[in-house]
Amino acid sequence: MKYWNLKKINQSAFEKTGIIPRSMSKLFNRFKQELNPNAEVEALEEFKVAKYQTSTSVKYIIILLVVPILINQMSKIFFLDPLINHLWNKNSSYIFLNSSQEERAFADLQRFEEKLHFEILIGKLDSISVENAQKEMSDKALDIALEYSQESASAIKNILADLISIIIFILILIINKRQFSILRSFINESVYGLSDTAKAFLIILFTDIFVGFHSPHGWEIVIEAILRHFGLPESRDFIFIFISTFPVILDTIFKYWIFRYLNKISPSAVATYHNMNE
Repeated sequence: MKYWNLKKINQSAFEKTGIIPRSMSKLFNRFKQELNPNAEVEALEEFKVAKYQTSTSVKYIIILLVVPILINQMSKIFFLDPLINHLWNKNSSYIFLNSSQEERAFADLQRFEEKLHFEILIGKLDSISVENAQKEMSDKALDIALEYSQESASAIKNILADLISIIIFILILIINKRQFSILRSFINESVYGLSDTAKAFLIILFTDIFVGFHSPHGWEIVIEAILRHFGLPESRDFIFIFISTFPVILDTIFKYWIFRYLNKISPSAVATYHNMNE
C-alpha cells in the first residue's frame, strides 16, 4: 500500500501540462469518479495518499529549514567562534575587511568629535580640559576599532557557516529525492488548487513586493545588509546597477511564466489577474 501511494504521488509530481486545462480535466475526472461503483474505496485511498503527502511534505519542509539553521549556529558556537577569534586576535593589526568599514568607522568617530565639540561650546562640558577631551577621543577610537574588528571577524564566520549550511541543504535534497518529489507535488496541488482570486492576489502581491515601483528602496536595504553580512564593500555603483537591472529581469521572467505556463493551465486566473491589476 505504501509503495502504491509513493508511486501515485511521484507520478503526480512529474505531471505534464497538456492542451486541455487542468480544471477541465478535473471536472471530467470528477464525473467519472461519481459514476464509478468503486468510488468510495478510491476516495478513501485518495484521502490516504493526500494525508501521507501532506505529512511527508510538512516534515520535509521542517527538515529543510531547521537542519541548516541548526548546523549554521552550532558550527559558529563550537567551531568557528574559537577558531576565527584566535586567528583574528593573533593578527590584531587587521581591523577592516574593506574600505566601506573604514569610511563608516571614520564617520562614527567624526560624529563623536563634533558632538563633543558642540557640548563644550554650549557649556554642557565647560569644565572639561583639552587632555580629557583627547582621552575621550582616544577611548572612543578604541571602542570603534574593537567594534569593527568584531564585525570583520563575524563576517568571516558568516561566510564559512553559510557555506556549510548550503552544503547541508544540497545534501538533504540529493539524499531525499523521493521526499522532494512529494513536496513538489504538494506545492503544485496547493498552489493550483487555490481560487482564481487567490492566485491573482498572490501574483499581484509578489510582483508589487519584488518588482513594484517602490521595490528599489527595499532592494537597496536588502543588498546592503547582505554585503555587510559577508563583509563585502558596499559599493553604491554596484547597488544601483543591481537595482536597475535585476528587478527588470525578474519582471520579464515572471511575465514569461504567466504567458507560457500559467496561461495554459489556468487562463481564468490570468484574466482575473489582469482585471485586478488594472
